[in-house]
Amino acid sequence: MQLPRERGPISRHVIGSLVRTQDEAGPIAIGAAEVLDDGDAQLALWILYELHYRGFDEVAEDREWDLGLLRLRKTLERRFEHELRRAVGSVPVASGTGDVSAQLLELIAADDSPPVAAFLHRTASREHIVDFLRERSVQQLKESDPQSFVLPRIGGAAKAALAELQYDEYGGGRPERLHSTLFADALRAAGLDDSYGAYTDDVSALSLANANAMSLFGLQRRLRGAAMGHLAAFEATSSVPARKIAAGIERVGLPDAVAAYFHEHVEADAVHEQVALHDICGRLVEEDPTLGADVLFGAATCLHLAALSGAELLERWSGELEVAS
Repeated sequence: MQLPRERGPISRHVIGSLVRTQDEAGPIAIGAAEVLDDGDAQLALWILYELHYRGFDEVAEDREWDLGLLRLRKTLERRFEHELRRAVGSVPVASGTGDVSAQLLELIAADDSPPVAAFLHRTASREHIVDFLRERSVQQLKESDPQSFVLPRIGGAAKAALAELQYDEYGGGRPERLHSTLFADALRAAGLDDSYGAYTDDVSALSLANANAMSLFGLQRRLRGAAMGHLAAFEATSSVPARKIAAGIERVGLPDAVAAYFHEHVEADAVHEQVALHDICGRLVEEDPTLGADVLFGAATCLHLAALSGAELLERWSGELEVAS
């Protein structure tokens, strides 16, 4: 994968540091602006995280552990996490000290995210659906990889359940059924580039933030509870929207391979929802009650970022419809 184009001074600094052969990147001031919806900051963080996934063609593999870049990543992560915690502090978080799976369901039931799936189902044009696939590519082409970092960080029943869920996400032993491969198939069938990272230059800051939140949680042991809460919320809010999106894809006449990815998730995520809520999050908090608050934080983060992204997409598409009319 090639390094993306810079979006400002922070990503310019990261890219410049990576293409040089020096042992350690120097410091850079981040400034006072918020990073959650800042394209420059989110791109810089995405690049730094990608060093732990696929890397970049022109970057030495040992730069993954460049101390200067790790210090910058830590600074960006602290800001990102602080902004997320502040943002979801206003989200109605489940009350009480009972079963965390019940609390998660209460939190999810209270969510009123913009109806992106309904728009794609009944109103979207072919171009809108292609735009949606493009925006999702930075997240779905590495589907489930951030959560795999959590496997060595938990134990017991929760670990076994996560391994079971991941085995399904990774195709049940069949490479062609990897969910990331199915999404790549969908991109290609829709006339898009299915290469990993192909649309990093094009997607919004919020699309990058959605992908980065999963890496933030998955790559830090202290946030393992948040990673699993995020997973539970994602799985619990995926099955019904996937059915609507598949129907919208079929309505506009895109090839069957595009809808196939979403059809796969109608049934799979209905099962995964129960595994994530009860067998992963429920058992994780049973074994370590101190993780309960972070499980809810991760779930609230997933819902919050999805709401922001949904509002952004619907505003963009509504504006296009007004111009067309």
